[in-house]
Amino acid sequence: MSDPLYQKIVIKVGTNVITDNRGELDLQILEELVSQISELRSRGVEVFLVSSGAVAAGRAKVTLNEDLSPIAARQVLSSTGQIRLINTYTDLFEKHALKIAQILVTKSDFRDRQHYLNIRTCLESLMKYDIIPVINENDAVSVTELMFTDNDELSGLIASMMHVDAYIILSHIDGLFDLSGDEKPPRLITSVDIATEHFHQYIKPGKSEFGRGGMLTKCHIAQKLSRFGIAVHIANGQTPGILLDLLDGKAAGTRFVPQKPVYGRKRWIAHSEGLEKGAVTINTGAEKALRSQERANSLLPVGIESVLGAFYKGDIIRICSENEETIGYGMARYSSEETKELMGKKGAKPLIHYDYLYLMP
Repeated sequence: MSDPLYQKIVIKVGTNVITDNRGELDLQILEELVSQISELRSRGVEVFLVSSGAVAAGRAKVTLNEDLSPIAARQVLSSTGQIRLINTYTDLFEKHALKIAQILVTKSDFRDRQHYLNIRTCLESLMKYDIIPVINENDAVSVTELMFTDNDELSGLIASMMHVDAYIILSHIDGLFDLSGDEKPPRLITSVDIATEHFHQYIKPGKSEFGRGGMLTKCHIAQKLSRFGIAVHIANGQTPGILLDLLDGKAAGTRFVPQKPVYGRKRWIAHSEGLEKGAVTINTGAEKALRSQERANSLLPVGIESVLGAFYKGDIIRICSENEETIGYGMARYSSEETKELMGKKGAKPLIHYDYLYLMP
């Protein structure tokens, strides 16, 4: 048997993959996935499993009153269903003599560098003891602004944090399809190289999943991770042997081709959308300097036009162009008050050093 294509992977399993048409957990599918993960572990592959399904598992067991708010309903279903979901995984992995650990997180856990590093230390320690992390959003406390864009966003953060070789999204469809024309059935896009093409050309408004966790979200995350040097696959999780096929290098689903790797704090900062503490607007000269292909430039106070919100040294802030478009994120060297005092002045140290700067493509 040949060596697996990747040595460290994140697998994200969607609710639609592991539930049947009644909303019950599909034990046959779960057994198949666990069996494949067990085979990968025996071949030396490190696996981080991000699994949805808690709300569905709770819905199958709990009947709620109609007057309960959507947030409260989600909290009840997820907190009861998570027990059933993790117990199911525990039983299935034990059949293969594998141990698992439950990790529940919220978006705010990634807000500051220390919490981010704490999560990474926990996951690294579990790997050291050959324990498979089973990760999910803590829906019991995640509401509105604390919520991820489904587990696609969460698993993307884990993939970036752990410097994996590949991120595998298991959906209930075969991958990204070309919906730009009238071809029926639509053609499966087997490969996307973001250096030469953009996935938006394949998506036709009104015919794609644009909701929470839909194909548009998956592709945006795939695009971001491929820029970090991570191979991304979107494939059908209900296809027998799909994980083994992907790691054996067989063509399946849609693959986003990895680009030149990016490491360190830039990865954390790149995932800071919605977590920033404030923002600055910069002039066209500063924007041009930041986007220069000839040299790496930091954001100097002389190029700042305005400061929004209150932030402190070490906080992540958003960088906006003069027409109010978001062009990047970075870690502030100054507080918002100090930035206002230095705004437009020459000779000051950068507000954001290049090493702590992430620019949107």
